[in-house]
Amino acid sequence: MKKVICFGEALIDFLNTANEVHDGLNIPVFNQFPGGAPANAAVAVAKLGGSAFFAGQVGDDTFGHYLKDALSRYGVNTKFTLFHPSAKTALAFVSLDTQGERSFSFCRSASADLLVNAEQFPSDLCETQDILHLCSNTLTTNEIANTTFSLASVALQNNAIVSVDVNLRHNLWDNNKADKYSVNQLLSYAKVIKFSKEELDYLSNKSEREYLQQLFAQNRQCQLILVTDGANPVRYFSRDYAGQVDVPPTTVSDTTCGGDSFIGGFLFCLSSIHNTKGIDLDEDSLQRFLKFSIACGAHTVAKQGAFPALPKLADVSKHFPFTDKSVCKEPQ
Repeated sequence: MKKVICFGEALIDFLNTANEVHDGLNIPVFNQFPGGAPANAAVAVAKLGGSAFFAGQVGDDTFGHYLKDALSRYGVNTKFTLFHPSAKTALAFVSLDTQGERSFSFCRSASADLLVNAEQFPSDLCETQDILHLCSNTLTTNEIANTTFSLASVALQNNAIVSVDVNLRHNLWDNNKADKYSVNQLLSYAKVIKFSKEELDYLSNKSEREYLQQLFAQNRQCQLILVTDGANPVRYFSRDYAGQVDVPPTTVSDTTCGGDSFIGGFLFCLSSIHNTKGIDLDEDSLQRFLKFSIACGAHTVAKQGAFPALPKLADVSKHFPFTDKSVCKEPQ
């Protein structure tokens, strides 16, 4: 099984789970959950039975140690999880509307995750056919962007597979607007790219079709593009075929980790095949992987929180009956 190394932020999600009235004031109640998109993806892979690593930095504080302990609790290898001696662990406050949709408020100025550099990791962090998974939140300052590009470059030199979940959080960027140039620069390293429909619309200066064609034309590594759209079908594009997979009806409680669960499920499937061509999947295999990944997401959005809401392999079978071999068998 390939290693899946997820690089980026691990942070505390303070999730608004209820409201209480005290002396006439409506007081939101926030519960502390471990989170952060790449950390969520690592836990998703580990809980399904994959070989997951989290590479990143947290503060040497109560929250940072809580996060590392939580990662370990769910089977993530934390040998590349570092502590900064003075910078604090990043925090996110997550409010939910009546449909379970999120709004975020971040405390992430000069936090520990933004101050890590590539030299803190070994040069063989990603080896041949390992998977390095990245998100755009590690592009929001020059320092962490340089680290991200350096790790992606070394991963390609070592013949690893680079996966990018765009995962835009505009309020983490200057002027509350993600820098399209930086995000597209990161996509040039990726073999697998995941967008939400909203992210694809934002980044498509031209039409969607022209933009996707441009990604394949300008990035010789790119082999697969996935586009999620809430309850609408997941679309996929490769150099040889394109199509979509339906999303089953799902009761939504909290969408906080749904996309991370989806991509974690997909990376688990990808890490389970042993071909030497990286992600050279036939369309039937890809559709099977996507049905599994959609089932992972469906399980997660029906629950609250991030790490605790991610499924184990047995949980996914409630949505998508399978055996291990039927999900992860070698493509023909």
